Amino acid sequence: MSEKIDQDLVKSRMNKVESILVTLSDPLKAGKKNTPYDRLKDRYGIQVDFRNFIAVDGLTHKEFRKQKIDILDHTAIVFTSRNAVDHFFRLCEGLRLEMPAEMKYFCISEQTANYLQKYITVRKRKIFTGTRTAADLEPLIVKHKKEKFLYPCSNIRIDSIPNMFERNKVPLTEAIIYETGPADLSDLTEVFYDVICFFSPSGVEALDQNFPDWKQNKTRLAAFGPTTAQAILDKGWTLDIQAPLPNAPSMTGALELYIKEANNL
Repeated sequence: MSEKIDQDLVKSRMNKVESILVTLSDPLKAGKKNTPYDRLKDRYGIQVDFRNFIAVDGLTHKEFRKQKIDILDHTAIVFTSRNAVDHFFRLCEGLRLEMPAEMKYFCISEQTANYLQKYITVRKRKIFTGTRTAADLEPLIVKHKKEKFLYPCSNIRIDSIPNMFERNKVPLTEAIIYETGPADLSDLTEVFYDVICFFSPSGVEALDQNFPDWKQNKTRLAAFGPTTAQAILDKGWTLDIQAPLPNAPSMTGALELYIKEANNL
């Protein structure tokens, strides 16, 4: 991050946490129970609300064709999110394409790899999995550098994947398959929480666009990833909680560390 964080300021703002807004869809609506956020609620008696701050719109197959990309001309696909998986296979269905059995899949995390089961029989496919970041995938990409890689992504994406391919002189085709931007939050009457958790620059932009008069005051802001953290700082807001951390690789892990200190537990 280009702007240094004032740790003394962060320390002075450390007050008790009783409510958290997570700017993601409610996992209960996706049928998920006993999530790490549920455990935070149960363990510390904290209110945790969910509201997706990001609008995701998939490209139609006609819009995709304008990029003049032949999906089946590639032998390997790089997935960095569930959104990418969903919209890729939706596009393939619209284009009436069936993935060949020999297609290789490189997933940035085990969660993304497991999600592929929604569309393919995983045990019959060649799937390579990183731990969490592009750096984790790098040895696998280098080992298979003769493959023809396709990277289905959003119109707004971080540079780590393309930079990693360029650094290793491995050709990569970027295919925009969905677009992301700030969601319409006009139905929300107020955004007053002890902590608001962001996961992308678009989420930060959504708060600013929907509530141009919003003042941070005592609200602590949490960011996952360096680009999201920088987006908060660029707004002139204070970044109080960063994730991932060496001892807390997830947002909930970073939140728990903060809560223990702020709530004197």
